Amino acid sequence: MAWSFSLGRLLGSELRVHVTFFVLLAWVGFAAYSNGGLPAAIDNILFVLALFACVVAHEFGHALMARRFGIRTPDITLLPIGGLARLERMPEKPMQEVWVALAGPAVNIAIWAAFVVLGAGIQLGSLAQIDSAGTGLLNRLAYVNLLLAAFNMIPAFPMDGGRVFRALLCMKMERAKATRIAATAGQVVAVGLGFLGLTSGNPVLVLIAVFVFIAANAENQDVALRSVTRRVKARDAMITEFKALSPDDTLATAAQAVIHTTQHEFPVLAQDGGLVGFVSRDRLFAALASDQPRSESAASVMDTNIPKVGPTSGLDQVLNGLHKGAPAIAVCTRSGHMVGYITRENIGELMVIQGR
Repeated sequence: MAWSFSLGRLLGSELRVHVTFFVLLAWVGFAAYSNGGLPAAIDNILFVLALFACVVAHEFGHALMARRFGIRTPDITLLPIGGLARLERMPEKPMQEVWVALAGPAVNIAIWAAFVVLGAGIQLGSLAQIDSAGTGLLNRLAYVNLLLAAFNMIPAFPMDGGRVFRALLCMKMERAKATRIAATAGQVVAVGLGFLGLTSGNPVLVLIAVFVFIAANAENQDVALRSVTRRVKARDAMITEFKALSPDDTLATAAQAVIHTTQHEFPVLAQDGGLVGFVSRDRLFAALASDQPRSESAASVMDTNIPKVGPTSGLDQVLNGLHKGAPAIAVCTRSGHMVGYITRENIGELMVIQGR
């Protein structure tokens, strides 16, 4: 997602677009221009843009339903293979997950119905020419929205149907096992889609298959990790031996700390041991590469938005903070004294040591 940029905020979520989306537009335009000239290219590009407007509406269906259950959606990103609404967390209650998953396809059904009311229709014999301007923009959009709803309801994770499938399984078994079954189903479908894409010469289908396979595996690992972390406390995973900086230390001092330690994150502590912020190695390197004076305070590149937890907090709470983009989670006593911190890397090391 590093190659995506913001288009602004809409309904409480940041709308982003990945640069590869423009590669898709260029490819569609060039292919249409080669076959039908400039009018065909313009028509197909408009069709793709209208289609992705429907995809955005689909993702906002998920986001707005999730909001009803107190779950925020920080951003929605447009990719060549569709949209991705990033929920700050997934609903834990099965029926909440069912409603959130169904909200997206329901939006596509509503759009299809609206187009039909406006006079859209398509003959079965015309489906092969769905990318042809002669079929009519409204007709094509109506059909594609119906197709999107049906495709997303395939019971294979991480598609919406797979999430419904997982939620229903959760009513009979633990969440980690249900996710494993749904993810396996998703990967089986991905292999089928990949084979179909290769044999039919459809690169988009192959790309979707790769995304589904990887996303299913990632979700399975994330849920399995959270299942373990619910039984582990922050004090069991925190780093207790570290080099700290003071608010008066310079960028040069921080650079020396990078050289002489293996740390990637450096807490900045006040004299009383209270946390002021964190200087990450990436931010430090960016400042040094920009020719920022090394005599400048390291606090100028400090991240002050650092979540804090107590030593007895569950590690699942720590994961929530890391997923929101924090470089580290500070472990502090009730008096505010920092006794350690946790990063993604040492959580991974803990899981390896525990054989998870």
